[in-house]
Amino acid sequence: MSKKAVLKHLRMSPRKVRAVAGAMRSNKVGAALDYLTFSKRSAAEPLRKLLKSAIMNASQEKGVDVDNLYVKELRVDVGPTMKRMLHRAKGSATTILKRTSHITIVLGEKA
Repeated sequence: MSKKAVLKHLRMSPRKVRAVAGAMRSNKVGAALDYLTFSKRSAAEPLRKLLKSAIMNASQEKGVDVDNLYVKELRVDVGPTMKRMLHRAKGSATTILKRTSHITIVLGEKA
């Protein structure tokens, strides 16, 4: 039994999200929620909301015990990059890359 939740176009760099996501992999959902609740990283809040959504998706199925759920897979992929220009001295310009992330959480059930 696997249930998943996907968050696309999160306006945050994948590098920042991966720093928080690494601590959640293969943990029980209760421990992962505790970690995200008390984390001060900015990526913790969208990850916490996505994890709660995945838990609700799994609880819709009959016979699923939420206490036995764990984070089976947590993938942070690169989304589309928005390009902006910052005007500089002497008529030049610098490109600013505003990165986005796609996050996928798959929950499994341990017997």
